[in-house]
Amino acid sequence: MIENQKFRPAQVIGPLGEPLTLDSLPPPGTTRWVVRRKAEVVAAVNGGLLTVDEACDRYGLSLEEFASWQRAVDRSGMPGLRVTRIQHYRSLYERQQRY
Repeated sequence: MIENQKFRPAQVIGPLGEPLTLDSLPPPGTTRWVVRRKAEVVAAVNGGLLTVDEACDRYGLSLEEFASWQRAVDRSGMPGLRVTRIQHYRSLYERQQRY
């Protein structure tokens, strides 16, 4: 029985170094996505607090949208999640890949 249960941590470390729990994540149905909220959801999935499917269902995200957040965090950290600077960080990443 225990072998079939999935281990889920009670908390993970968030993008700003604070502990994140299911209760401290952005509320389900959030529509205004600021950088910190996006980064918290990505950290929760990376830490095992939520699965990708649970995060997409909870927040009404497409898999592609969540994957773009994850890719932005991996490439540029939290600043990469800024909507107003997507083009800047994309071109910066592409230039780095050339050299």
